[in-house]
Amino acid sequence: MKRPRRRLSGVRRNTFVSRALLLFALVAASFVVLGFSRLVLPYRVARLLAAPLLFAGAGLAVVLLAQATLAALGVLSIE
Repeated sequence: MKRPRRRLSGVRRNTFVSRALLLFALVAASFVVLGFSRLVLPYRVARLLAAPLLFAGAGLAVVLLAQATLAALGVLSIE
């Protein structure tokens, strides 16, 4: 006897869009911090200042990609 497919709890569409905008803002802020800090600091220090924002954006991109993939497969519902 087959068990019914279990769906994960859904994500609100507004939450998904908000996270996507946050992702864009994090990446943009990373480039702004890198650009402005290069004016007064060495390049290596500027990269160290911008790196946490870029890594946070990359992590958020992975989460959003996973959510979108699960929603496309029908495992996760976007409400």
